[in-house]
Amino acid sequence: MSAVLGFCGAGLMGAPMIRRLLAAGHQVHVWNRSPAKAQALAADGAQAVANPAEAAAGAQAVFLCLTDQNAVESTVFGPQGIQQTQGGWLIDHSSISPAATRDYARQLYETTGRVWIDAPVSGGTAGAAAGTLSVMAGGPAEALQQVEPWIRAYAARITRVGDSGAGQTAKLCNQTIVASTINAIAEAVALAAHSGMDASVLNGALAGGWADSALLQIFVPRMTAPAGQPLGALATMLKDVENIAALAQQTGTDMRGLRAVLDSYREAARLGLGPADISELVRVAWPERPPGPAAAS
Repeated sequence: MSAVLGFCGAGLMGAPMIRRLLAAGHQVHVWNRSPAKAQALAADGAQAVANPAEAAAGAQAVFLCLTDQNAVESTVFGPQGIQQTQGGWLIDHSSISPAATRDYARQLYETTGRVWIDAPVSGGTAGAAAGTLSVMAGGPAEALQQVEPWIRAYAARITRVGDSGAGQTAKLCNQTIVASTINAIAEAVALAAHSGMDASVLNGALAGGWADSALLQIFVPRMTAPAGQPLGALATMLKDVENIAALAQQTGTDMRGLRAVLDSYREAARLGLGPADISELVRVAWPERPPGPAAAS
């Protein structure tokens, strides 16, 4: 059934998710820090609004898909934030600290009665557009059951992994594997290139073996030729890897491989590659590689 929904964050991931909600017949009130991105969705039927409180007002649920923890905090608890409205559900698709999520969920419920579900996603922009995202959700089971039909507009798999904050923990486990794999692919590409091999054939040569994966098939071409449409900023992955390292320290988990991966992403940021597509991580191990369009922008 059609619902009135709010959505804050119309970036690379948020925009296709909003389009999927609209295509499913829902009314969506969209707020974005850069108003032009929200207004661009008007052609698809979205209603751009002036602030997060307006996005949440009268909505059965409000969704977040924001850059980082600071953006989530200001969007929810700022002067014109979602906290100014009462009741309903908040579904946070951002990737932030599990501890912060638990604090925010408690604070929001105590002040507004609104239930917070942390529901980070995996599958990238292509998955958002195709409606095949995987969602890792933390929060009350009954609340997730209520909002699941709306999330199904853009997600093929929705798994409740525990109470508040557990969704974010699962996302950091996901990013441990993803960030480490992308770093390994970058180093393999660099090793091939430095050995005089045509690195662009690696994904075909390794297809079907133990090294094969969706990431291998996506990133070898992007690391050996112009990347085209960005999949996400390198700085965004660095933010997640920093959160993984913090959680490892908090839980006493010895993650030696992760420390090396974090060093690679930090070095990429020091090289000025933070705004670039994540595939430009290859330039840490292969610095002489000509920059692609994403890195030059």
